[in-house]
Amino acid sequence: MSMPWQDRAGRFSALKAATLAALLLPGLVIAQDYARGLLGARPITEMIHASGLWAIRLLLISLAITPARQILRLPRLILLRRMIGVATFCYAALHLTLDAADKMFDLDLVFSEIIHRVYLAIGAGALLLLLALAATSTDGMVARLGGKRWQALQRSVYLIALLATVHFFLQSKIDVSEPTMMAGFLLWLMGYRALSWRGGTARATGRISLLLLSLGAALATALGEAAYFGLFTGIPARLVLAADLSLAAGPRPAWLVLAAGLAVTALAALGDARQKPLPGALRS
Repeated sequence: MSMPWQDRAGRFSALKAATLAALLLPGLVIAQDYARGLLGARPITEMIHASGLWAIRLLLISLAITPARQILRLPRLILLRRMIGVATFCYAALHLTLDAADKMFDLDLVFSEIIHRVYLAIGAGALLLLLALAATSTDGMVARLGGKRWQALQRSVYLIALLATVHFFLQSKIDVSEPTMMAGFLLWLMGYRALSWRGGTARATGRISLLLLSLGAALATALGEAAYFGLFTGIPARLVLAADLSLAAGPRPAWLVLAAGLAVTALAALGDARQKPLPGALRS
């Protein structure tokens, strides 16, 4: 069995080693901040929030691996998806463990709250599915399950991402800026897959497709945030939408989703330009 920083041939991989270090860094920062007393009056609560936040960030990064390797023409990125997926489970498990620690490991209380609070039940469901993916991530389990069954199980990551986003929304209550942005990124990632499934990789990675996808995901993000406030806070949706589409209060989630999408589109265009053969006279 190779170590996380090695390739399948057992050789040292600088790419995998750098990724492993990056995945460990948030946890080390959280632990250091706790040890130095930088987490305020309720340090465990802050650690719960930080670990959960990194879990959903890494989940979306794992979903971004396929678009990134196809758009940027970097096939080696696929080597990182399993590592990022396992790290996602570790941060999610830490999130639940810290919540239990905050309750003095009173497991009856922990399970009671999971059953009676919808957002906790949703988060627990996502964690159980992540556990299933992490437990079957080894080469041995892939061979034991068979390729088709393993791939079918891996597709549950889309349900996990949806559950995690809903959990993030519900526990955030009033300030839903970051959950809204995460939902926008998830819309973009799922939209990309829909394009790929329907028209193939060439269509999904086309500049026009990426541009329209980015505009659509940004608009859906703005409309979704307006609908959320209109339904759950009583704030008129039109006022929220107007604020979302304006930059007066700084970039709102929809603008950040658009900026990320446009950056990806620009990278795709740059890649196309670099791949395009030069005219004969210039080659000479």
